[in-house]
Amino acid sequence: MSSPAQGGPAVPKDKEKRLSRVLTRVKTVFKKSEGKRPTKAEPSTAAAGTTAATTSAPVEAEASTSKPTAETTKAPKTPDGAIKIPRAQIFEERAKKLSERFGIEITPSEWHSTEGHALRVEKPIRMRVHRECHKCGHNFGLAKECPNCKHPRCKECQRKPAKRSEAEKAESRKKRAALDKERAENPPIIADWDLSGKKVTLTRPSKQGGQDLVHKKPRQRVRRTCCQCSSLFHGAEKTCPGCQHPRCTDCPRDPAKKDRYPYGYPGDEFGPKSIPHYECHECKTKFPPNPPDGTECAKCSHKKCESCPRLTPRKVEPEPDPEVWKRVQERLGALDIKDK
Repeated sequence: MSSPAQGGPAVPKDKEKRLSRVLTRVKTVFKKSEGKRPTKAEPSTAAAGTTAATTSAPVEAEASTSKPTAETTKAPKTPDGAIKIPRAQIFEERAKKLSERFGIEITPSEWHSTEGHALRVEKPIRMRVHRECHKCGHNFGLAKECPNCKHPRCKECQRKPAKRSEAEKAESRKKRAALDKERAENPPIIADWDLSGKKVTLTRPSKQGGQDLVHKKPRQRVRRTCCQCSSLFHGAEKTCPGCQHPRCTDCPRDPAKKDRYPYGYPGDEFGPKSIPHYECHECKTKFPPNPPDGTECAKCSHKKCESCPRLTPRKVEPEPDPEVWKRVQERLGALDIKDK
């Protein structure tokens, strides 16, 4: 018996793969253009149609790649229920709410670019509600079955937040209406920062209907105690209400500031424990408390006399520490700053 006749020379596997790819691309192009499914080519005619397929493939590929670009140029679809609103209107609403709540005036020149429109979708206000299983205390998910104990959700399972009754809803509406009425009657205070030499007093209406509240600078509360009977001095009194003792430098002060008031506090009398300090009446230099070379001024060499007064209680700025000043000088020298 004779062997079966061969249709032609053997084709390599790589060429067969390329041929199959070209055929599949041609089929897809015809499907898109004509909408009809092309007939399958016979095995014997496949080799003969390779030349025609290879020439038409680049042209069809260009046609297929040009279609998505045309589709992408179409305008994007807006979501359902979306409304186009000018951006200027949105900024105007925000400025109105800020002015009503905080008393801030925003001019249109301070806004950002308000050109174009914005899409707004109106959605109802929703509250996130959680359910807790009354058997195991586990939170329910989206399903109506507990993921821990497989218990179906029932009325005994606690709801967070709890559902409000009609009476509670009516009460919240009344409170909201009362708050809106109060804000309308007592709008926020806008301070006039153009002082022009006038003293401005900031006030706020009292919540209990009494005298208006006045804004004052915070001050430290100072307490003075009598050194004789340990009674407190009231306010700026200089006489003890218990023993009628005049306030002196020995009466303790809380908080104590000996560095700023080394000679006593203003308005005090000299106590028996106070150390006297004198100053030179010629150059106003303080005499040291216990000078090694007598009572002679270190600046003008004037000896202390009856005309040299005793230092009265007053505030004195503390002198800078020489050690700290020395460390600062060393750091500045280490920086090596040169004029350029």
